[in-house]
Amino acid sequence: MNMKVNVRNLSRATAIGFVFVFLVAILPLTQNTVLAEEQKPIQLSKPQMDGNPLMKVLAKRSSSRLFSSETLPVNILSNMLWAAFGINRSESGKRTAPSANNRQEIDIYVATATGFYLYDAKSDLLKPILAGDIRGLTGIQGYVKDAAVNLIYVADYSKMSLLSDEIKLMYAAADTGFISENVYLYCASVGLSTVVRAGIDRPALAKVMGLRPDQRIILAQSVGYPAKQK
Repeated sequence: MNMKVNVRNLSRATAIGFVFVFLVAILPLTQNTVLAEEQKPIQLSKPQMDGNPLMKVLAKRSSSRLFSSETLPVNILSNMLWAAFGINRSESGKRTAPSANNRQEIDIYVATATGFYLYDAKSDLLKPILAGDIRGLTGIQGYVKDAAVNLIYVADYSKMSLLSDEIKLMYAAADTGFISENVYLYCASVGLSTVVRAGIDRPALAKVMGLRPDQRIILAQSVGYPAKQK
């Protein structure tokens, strides 16, 4: 008899405890909902373009898939790559785009009509990787072969040791996003067309590039002068 009473009392106590925990969890949510309903929307001002060059560049930022075959001058290519992921603090080696824990794991490969190169930010060099034009291999889209330059963003997983593959990919994707947006802004500032691309035959391109197993192609980006109006 005592055992039955104890079990019944225990069940009643468990139920009461569950209700208490539920109320403690739900009350703050209810209070926040009430507060949100009482708040009024904030009317934001229109973007202020005067006196702020960055705002004007942002207003021009866009994706374009129409390219002329005109070659980019070396100074334009140099400025674009520095804007993308160049060193802007020589004393520390830190760069124009952030990276997780400053690993700087993204390498930029550059495909042009005359060759395939690796961007070396420390030396301000394009290091030759392959001779010849492989622009058409850098994406499945028809226009990639026409763009003056195709950038290939490659993550070096050897710089991200002790991380899971999921976290490595997340960091690499985010860091590539920062770099590619810098390219977008530079292109908007000088009147170039650009678009980021995910449509890539990665195994085929990685083989042509001679990538190691711990290197992974994340995205590509086509850059060039806008196609001339006919």
